[in-house]
Amino acid sequence: MVRVYKPGKVAIILQGRQAGKKAVVIKQLDEGTKERPYPHAIVAGIERYPRKVTKRMGAKTLAKRSKVKPFIKRINYTHLFPTRYALELEGLKGTVQNETFAEPSQREEAKKVVKKLLEERYTGGKNKWFFTPLRF
Repeated sequence: MVRVYKPGKVAIILQGRQAGKKAVVIKQLDEGTKERPYPHAIVAGIERYPRKVTKRMGAKTLAKRSKVKPFIKRINYTHLFPTRYALELEGLKGTVQNETFAEPSQREEAKKVVKKLLEERYTGGKNKWFFTPLRF
């Protein structure tokens, strides 16, 4: 079978709390695990997208509106929709593992790292499509 969800691939979440949000695949588990015996992926996505900014805004307003609220989840392949886009985030691969979900404090630490990486990517002006909400 062809691997659709390679690390770095951007997907849209179809079901659940984050339905309609964009996420990037960090790790794919095609065979599943003992507690989750179905094919799934570990993803990091954007729960709250950055707001629109203009040239007239000051530095303080710009910083406030450029914030991103991330999420990390393990999602079944049937609830993901792959896109043609890819996001190369080298820092994400080491931060979110399968063991990260065991302890809530580890989850929060991983979210902080993901937030930092995504905000750097946004302020750098790269991958504009990923940081805009879907319109439907």
